[in-house]
Amino acid sequence: MSIIANAVVLLIAALHCCILVLEMFLWTGPRARAAFGTTAAFASETKALAANQGLYNGFLAAGLVWGAVASGPVGFQAKVFFLTCVAVAGVYGAATAARKILFVQTVPALTGLALVLAAR
Repeated sequence: MSIIANAVVLLIAALHCCILVLEMFLWTGPRARAAFGTTAAFASETKALAANQGLYNGFLAAGLVWGAVASGPVGFQAKVFFLTCVAVAGVYGAATAARKILFVQTVPALTGLALVLAAR
């Protein structure tokens, strides 16, 4: 169970790395605009804000990787903390930006959290 839990944690970290790239480097391009449903004008106006959001997604990814590779209680606590952060961010994003964020962020994070807790 521990291997499955860590695999899910690392997949969620990879997802947040992808979000980092979209928000920090590809925000004004067609792929990011399609993913986030923005216009070229809006993307251009919000490029700095998106880069800041991307950086935070990178911090979430880093924390998840740390939790997956750290041993003992530190790894467990890091995974629980960062998965909870991802879940809360997903709920907030779903409430304020787009409902699909609930399924992209919160559902995987809660699944990962359940697996991490079950593996303990």
